[in-house]
Amino acid sequence: LFKDTFAACLINLNLCKTICTEIKTLDKTKETAVTLLQKKKNTQHFTTTFQSSNQSINQSINHKNPIKMATRCAFENSHEIGVFSALTNSYCLAGIGGNENFYSVLEAELREHIPVLHATIAGCRFVGRTTAGNVRGLLVPNTTTDQELAHLRNSLPDKVVVQRVEERLSALGNVISTNDHVALIHPDTDRETEEIISDVLGVEVFRQTVGGQALVGSYAKFTNQGGMVHPRTTVQDMEELSSLLQVPLVAGTVNRGSDVLGGGLIVNDWSAFCGMDTTGTEISVIESIFRLQRQQNGGAEPMDIVMDMRSSLIDQLS
Repeated sequence: LFKDTFAACLINLNLCKTICTEIKTLDKTKETAVTLLQKKKNTQHFTTTFQSSNQSINQSINHKNPIKMATRCAFENSHEIGVFSALTNSYCLAGIGGNENFYSVLEAELREHIPVLHATIAGCRFVGRTTAGNVRGLLVPNTTTDQELAHLRNSLPDKVVVQRVEERLSALGNVISTNDHVALIHPDTDRETEEIISDVLGVEVFRQTVGGQALVGSYAKFTNQGGMVHPRTTVQDMEELSSLLQVPLVAGTVNRGSDVLGGGLIVNDWSAFCGMDTTGTEISVIESIFRLQRQQNGGAEPMDIVMDMRSSLIDQLS
């Protein structure tokens, strides 16, 4: 009897050990499953957080640094778009009568930021050469009709002052070149006109020539970021002008070698438009000096460099 009882106890003991081992194994399996599940949840949370952060960063970058570049366009069959349009940081003027492609290009780039107006001056559509302005104001010649003046004042932002100027040199866009801080004017401009420019546009005014040319509005184009001047401007003159304007300058051309910068180019602090004949090399210079970038990070991307080189080669061979 004792032997039978002892044998039964041994069997029960072995059974208990087996059960305990299985319980420990199940506990370890449960712990492993819980750990894996927790890791999976943490990974999913991290992935979601990373994606949200990445989207927020991209949105912030896109908001602060929008993609900027120079755009080729034409007014009907003319590549001298600066004759028929004017661009500042607060408005854009375009002459009436051009095809819709020209207006659609301007509006696609600008309408989210500034108004694009159709206008005439003295019944003519070359508004770029007859007006001069910046973010604070717009100067128009004395030939501007009352109806045209009223249209401009009603359509432009309230902060923009529109002033008619009694000036003998009535093509104001040819004799005035200005940004939001400094203006260069023709040496023969009247004193009264000089005072009006200073008061309406809120700028310092300097009588200057550019590359020996008195028509500073035709042969110089500059913004608050940089500027271009006549290709024959000497280094000494460029240094003097750069010190007056407090922006970097470069000598350049538009429309495949044209030195009439005011006629072939309109530009503000974040966008530029040039004639269809402008070469890839000229566009590269424009984007560089006016700090207009094609990408969001401010640096040159390899594909952009390849495209610039390809455009330059095509322009040289054509």
